[in-house]
Amino acid sequence: MVLDIIISKALDGYSAAIPSIKGCETWAEKEDEAIEKIVSLAKYYLKLDEHHKVLVDKAGRSACKSIYKLIFHLSDGKAGKS
Repeated sequence: MVLDIIISKALDGYSAAIPSIKGCETWAEKEDEAIEKIVSLAKYYLKLDEHHKVLVDKAGRSACKSIYKLIFHLSDGKAGKS
């Protein structure tokens, strides 16, 4: 699954949001902190455990916004086991 992360720069820090998950928004003083917080929040909303592997890939940037892709599999690795 791939979800967009939107990072917006403001005077006092960075806001991060995943528009496809209602209410999945956070804020931090630094961009990398905002990314860490939004990934953690997305895992909470999607009910992924803390060890679930996710990748964050930068997809684009404008003057005050960055777009990242949050990439992960929903399966827990138990498919096919009895």
